[in-house]
Amino acid sequence: MADIRRRAAVLGSPIAHSLSPVLHRAAYAELGLDHWSYDRFEVDEAALPAFVEGLDGSWAGLSLTMPLKRAIIPLLDEVSATAASVEAVNTVVFTEDGRRVGDNTDIPGMIAALRERGVDKVDSAAVLGAGATASSALAALAAVCAGPVTAYVRSPERAAEMRGWGERLGVDVVTADWADAEAALSAPLVIATTPAGATDAFTGSVPEAPGILFDVLYEPWPTALVAAWSGRAGAVVGGLDLLVHQAALQVERMTGVPQVSLTAMRDAGLEALESR
Repeated sequence: MADIRRRAAVLGSPIAHSLSPVLHRAAYAELGLDHWSYDRFEVDEAALPAFVEGLDGSWAGLSLTMPLKRAIIPLLDEVSATAASVEAVNTVVFTEDGRRVGDNTDIPGMIAALRERGVDKVDSAAVLGAGATASSALAALAAVCAGPVTAYVRSPERAAEMRGWGERLGVDVVTADWADAEAALSAPLVIATTPAGATDAFTGSVPEAPGILFDVLYEPWPTALVAAWSGRAGAVVGGLDLLVHQAALQVERMTGVPQVSLTAMRDAGLEALESR
């Protein structure tokens, strides 16, 4: 059976920038899965149903990035509790009997990335931003944060959404205006889920003894905030850490092989980023 071709891929739009092929292929090489391949496909919401229906029995799984994490849900036979909690699927596994099972590895990936840096529990936290990644951050904080989470957002609508996610996920969410976002930097754990450049203006407000900063970006890296944070000897968790951990979980779910090498995947990711 080992010589039967198995396929997986990442779908999204835009997709050319994705590091997923680099990470998954590195894992396959480390595991000796020579008959496995992993590609990327430019697929938007309109094209998704036809793409999924056209897959044959050689396909083991899919990774989903924006804007497909919710669009995929109606096409699935089953969705894990983790994915359902944030209404976002980033992983689809095709079972031997042809069922499509959706999961979310972003949330356990965030938890694993934090724990790799020694962060098991904090008394409070702050989240910068209110997009799809912010809801996953709240889900991760449900397992890590013992106290309140302050979310800094740009509009009353976003504030209401974050409070709603907090109620759903069992997290005590307090919202604050983005104009006061520099106050977030004094929290024991800060999770920045914002686009590139959004936190650059905060570099002068990094505390003398900062806590932990989790910036979900991996390119450009380091961000200005990460550089300032590191300059004050603050602990940093980066977007590549998240990407590697969530990808490792995807590989395990799709291949059925546990204990994927994080080192091989991270080294491959760093090399790819450095060559860009």
